[in-house]
Amino acid sequence: MAKRTFSTLEMFLIFLLIMMTAITVALLSLLFITSGTIENHKDSGSHVFSTTLGPTATQSPTATQGPTATQGSTATQASLVTCTPEPPLFQNFSGYHIGVGRADCTGQVADINLMGYGKSGQNARGILTRLYSRAFIVAEPDGSNRIVFVSVDIGMVSQRLRLEVLNRLQSKYGSLYRRDNVILSGTHTHSGPAGYFQYTVFVIASEGFSNRTFEYMVTGIVKSIEIAHTNMKPGKIFINKGNVDGAQINRSPHSYLQNPQSERARYSSNTDKEMVVLKMVDLNGDDLGLISWFAIHPVSMNNSNHLVNSDNMGYASYLFEQEKNRGYLPGEGPYVAAFASSNLGDVSPNILGPHCINTGDSCDNANSTCPIGGPNMCIAMGPGRDMLDSTQIIGRTIYQRAKELCAAASQEVTGPLASAHQWVNMTDVTVWLNSTHTAKTCKPALGYSFAAGTIDGVGGLNFTQGTKEGDPFWDTIRDQILGKPSEEIKECHKPKPILLHTGELSKPHPWHPDIVDVQIITLGSLAITAIPGELTTMSGRRLREAVQAEFALYGMQNMTVVISGLCNVYTHYITTYEEYQAQRYEAASTIYGPHTLSAYIQLFRGLAKAIATDTVANLSRGPEPPFFKQLITPLIPNIVDRAPIGRTFGDVLQPAKLEYRVGEVAEVIFVGANPKNSAENWTRQTFLTVEQYEAASASWQTVYNDASWETRFYWHKGLLGQSNATIEWHIPDTAQPGIYRIKYFGHNRKQDILKPAVILSFEGTSSAFEVVTT
Repeated sequence: MAKRTFSTLEMFLIFLLIMMTAITVALLSLLFITSGTIENHKDSGSHVFSTTLGPTATQSPTATQGPTATQGSTATQASLVTCTPEPPLFQNFSGYHIGVGRADCTGQVADINLMGYGKSGQNARGILTRLYSRAFIVAEPDGSNRIVFVSVDIGMVSQRLRLEVLNRLQSKYGSLYRRDNVILSGTHTHSGPAGYFQYTVFVIASEGFSNRTFEYMVTGIVKSIEIAHTNMKPGKIFINKGNVDGAQINRSPHSYLQNPQSERARYSSNTDKEMVVLKMVDLNGDDLGLISWFAIHPVSMNNSNHLVNSDNMGYASYLFEQEKNRGYLPGEGPYVAAFASSNLGDVSPNILGPHCINTGDSCDNANSTCPIGGPNMCIAMGPGRDMLDSTQIIGRTIYQRAKELCAAASQEVTGPLASAHQWVNMTDVTVWLNSTHTAKTCKPALGYSFAAGTIDGVGGLNFTQGTKEGDPFWDTIRDQILGKPSEEIKECHKPKPILLHTGELSKPHPWHPDIVDVQIITLGSLAITAIPGELTTMSGRRLREAVQAEFALYGMQNMTVVISGLCNVYTHYITTYEEYQAQRYEAASTIYGPHTLSAYIQLFRGLAKAIATDTVANLSRGPEPPFFKQLITPLIPNIVDRAPIGRTFGDVLQPAKLEYRVGEVAEVIFVGANPKNSAENWTRQTFLTVEQYEAASASWQTVYNDASWETRFYWHKGLLGQSNATIEWHIPDTAQPGIYRIKYFGHNRKQDILKPAVILSFEGTSSAFEVVTT
């Protein structure tokens, strides 16, 4: 066939067509980047790992499309992004480049469920403290390797949240911050907003997906990393460890007792009391930041609470940062202190233990139930006169020990940085029980005791912990609404009686994740394991020992292995095989079946081996998780805010008194608007200020805001868009005598006929009042 030739005009038209196509592709790709679109690679293949060998490097994910997942290629995005120039790094010094950053990630504080207890009606109605993302970047002196650890004041990190954060980091920094070297860890406060998940169980628990809160959280997390990136400087890291007493109990001691006596005899307590602290300083020895890991549930604030706050671990951060950032308001200042979660699955701060609230008798039994009233009466209490007091007592105990350990930290962390990550299909992992026998993980399912709740927050339907048989009534309801669970899933999860066979439910999206992150980052002799759930005490001990032994087997001796919980994607709980047999709440919530812990131990050993043998590049990437669109929208509609006739937003309805003494509460009530509007319009990151008049400058100086533990902001929802806002200032003994006032900052939603809604800012100011000492 003769070769085709083209005229000059044809060549020009072909060139023009190519250029127009390239521009169109670039614009579409940019659209994908800015909308956070992520390709979905779902792999139904099995994952087989032995206890001595690392994960197989031959697996490759198939690119099948998940339900209504978004389209677009991350590889394409990476080639099109405009990367932020890397700041020059100072070299030839002993230590690391260290950057710390903190940013607000509070989200909605009204008209949204609080995430953690799963209690219907526990909606946010105001704020006690703001929530923060605290980021720490560590890089080697030549800048060749770096790692990022982020502790976020939220219940847990959702898969959707992590994927979007990684996507935005890629858009800004290219390949500098990636899935393998960035860990996102939730503190597990049960008093933060829900609504940022993509799997149906959590969307239902959240009463819908709130893009408003999701965007606020993503922006805050990314901003904290950006601040840390910008502030990097040469410095050193020191590590210290020590026990914390008087802050925790095991809330499932009868499950813990199922573990072998010989294993239990090796430990002095049924909780992990050890705290690990990393102290970060610059080359002059000046403080930069701190990361602390300690196992405790942030549930000092119980399920009757309606104020957004960071609970006991957040209070420890608050105290540490206030001490180091003297002269700054809470949430401000250069020093950053993170109190991160660990193997807290069965650990409670309610140290007075479970008692029947109707009789006062102990209900510390295998089923956590009371003779009169059943399990709903069995509740554990904290050490304080109320939940706020308990939060501060436990938080102060944690802070005080961290302060002591930080001050005494002298062992320097040195050595190279490394990171390893895989996505794994946790529904299909083959577990080697010994050299000849294997078992399998299961498709996700929740047991009956999941609905019972815990002694920290009981369920509402009188389910009982420790249930090993189903109930015909509830089974019938489930079968009629959701269909029957298969014999395969029932057999796989035994002895768990299945309440919800979530792994077999896929509408409107899968109910639980199949694809899960496993990840380790190392700083010299420190290894941080990123656990995608809540390990119980003994589960954490077993995983720590296994990873440490794997490092030692390949030449990395005396590694300190830290369990970092609630990381990257949430998969409920992880109990030991023996604890699983008791089927209390934690076991019923171990969604991949009785061999879940063994599977994770194999997976993390594989990552440890890859790091120790410098074969991380050979690890299979694994099947990429989906990123779903068109999620269920919140059930609570957005309505127009209205002020009473003759009033405007911010008007004072109840003024302050003329005078208060320290120890009293100054209270002012304003004409309010829905606080969720403020998560859309970020003109101010506070709902309130307490200001003191300074005579010398004839000006008002802000001394407290809504991040202060001395203030409370309550929102009272009325009818037809009307609402009130109550601001309390609990005047501390340290308050200086003088003239004060309280200011309220809000946003109202306004919509004129045939026009789109707009959000307008407003503020209100109380009359001045005097504070006097006793």
